[in-house]
Amino acid sequence: MKATVYSIDGKVLKQIDLPIIFESPHREDLVKRAVLSEESRDYQPKGNYPLAGLETSARYRGRKEDFGSGKNKGIPHMPHEVLPGGQLGKVKRVPHAVKGRRAHPPKPQKKIVELINKKEHLRALASALACSADRDVVCARLHGDVGVSLPLVLESKFESLKKTKDVVKLLQALNLLKFVEKAKKNNTKSALFVVSNDMELKAAMNLPGVDVVSADKLKVKDLAPGTHPGRLTIFSENALPEIAKRFVL
Repeated sequence: MKATVYSIDGKVLKQIDLPIIFESPHREDLVKRAVLSEESRDYQPKGNYPLAGLETSARYRGRKEDFGSGKNKGIPHMPHEVLPGGQLGKVKRVPHAVKGRRAHPPKPQKKIVELINKKEHLRALASALACSADRDVVCARLHGDVGVSLPLVLESKFESLKKTKDVVKLLQALNLLKFVEKAKKNNTKSALFVVSNDMELKAAMNLPGVDVVSADKLKVKDLAPGTHPGRLTIFSENALPEIAKRFVL
């Protein structure tokens, strides 16, 4: 499979051979599993304070004849606060009492991470990359036609852009700026820039819906936000060999 390399001026430079992973079969089921697994690793464990509702003098007197019991006093047989003189205060501790313990609080030891096999995750990543090179899938996600060859590969000089206006000019030359402007109106994801490992490309981070990720940190959820593959992805020429290295077992 070949790809067209474009210059920062939007002109065609040459043809290159793509890694074999861009020809992987489309597996939307694996992509969905991988995205949910990656997103679950960002969840923050929640739990209650171990002594919540217990930091009180309230205690329960179970025996009717116990000293200070509520027998024949017209009060519920619940844990009451201990007051001076053996008097009974407000009900505490129980879930239905004011400032009492919660009946079923969140457990911090709950398993919230969805696990996925390493090989299965790599297949999902390969499938997401293949979808980014499929014109039908990308155009269906964008609800519009892309006028460039996919996957979209730019010359390595692209990574040296320092200003946002230069990235805007590049998108205009490729006739892709309309998708970024559409993402601003709808508050959705737009383009994804994949660069080599030692670059950041901060100039593109200011654009609405645009994400920049290095090849060694590329995840399935970057290529398929919301578990739906086919995101408009722009690869740097230097990023392609770095992506291929991740599939060498």
